[in-house]
Amino acid sequence: MYMKKRISILIPVCNEEKNIPIVIDALKSVFEESPYEHTVTFIDDGSNDHTLEILKKISAVDPQIFFIRLSRNFGHQNALKAGIDSITEKSDAVIMMDGDLQHPPELIPVMLQKWEEGFDVVYTIRKDDTKVPLLKKKTSSLFYDLLNKVSDIELDTGAADFRILDKKVIPVFKNFNESDLFLRGLSKWVGFRQVAIEYTPGVRFNGQSKYTIKKMIRFALQGITSFSTKPLYIAAYLGFAFSMLSLLYIPYIIYSYFFEKTISGWTSLIATIAFFGGLQLMILGIIGLYLGKLFMQSKNRPHYIIRESNL
Repeated sequence: MYMKKRISILIPVCNEEKNIPIVIDALKSVFEESPYEHTVTFIDDGSNDHTLEILKKISAVDPQIFFIRLSRNFGHQNALKAGIDSITEKSDAVIMMDGDLQHPPELIPVMLQKWEEGFDVVYTIRKDDTKVPLLKKKTSSLFYDLLNKVSDIELDTGAADFRILDKKVIPVFKNFNESDLFLRGLSKWVGFRQVAIEYTPGVRFNGQSKYTIKKMIRFALQGITSFSTKPLYIAAYLGFAFSMLSLLYIPYIIYSYFFEKTISGWTSLIATIAFFGGLQLMILGIIGLYLGKLFMQSKNRPHYIIRESNL
């Protein structure tokens, strides 16, 4: 008897009450004629609107829809980890995507085709269109360029959290226990056979993006410090370089002592103190980031806490 392959779809949501029915309808149209069984698990990451009520109502009448409710907002990456940890051995692959339709469901058949060709990780690369603000394009490009230069992984510019993981990769992700999860980097780091597919983001139907500038900066720092100690080396090199440059000031000091009877101006003195003080604070900040990660990791707190679930 032929057994259909089972695809598990994970969608973290936070205050997406108006988008959930639209996402479900889009996914049903995609899988309506496909040769796969599928389930959709929504991870409610601390919503304070009617997201949970809608999920309960839909899942009560639709056996393919499930939900996990976290005790509070733990962040997008931790919400995905909660979904991954819920995947059973019955699933042949898992699809991760966002719940605002900016990850187009119509791309899923193409991704599944690549998976059927033998690729263990099928990930997507966002191809920005002309509607994307120039500032966002530049900051996104800068993030990937900086990450690739100072880390030990090579991420494609525009890599997104819209991906397929084969069942042999899922246990690897379940075993990750680091405090600052950066799944885009980890999916690249694990190896296996991988392929990328470009996509143009869909239009967000309702609500606003949860990624503020502050969250994006924090996300970038997590990505950089999670995969490399190069920033520490850069800090050490900067300290050494400026220490050597300061030696060039010695001849001027000797000359001023013997031939100039005036006291140097306060402007140059304050400027020098401010410059080197800022440099020291920057270096201490880099070291502090790594120490902070060690501190949080030593607590060994869970990535998430599940309040309720219908799995």
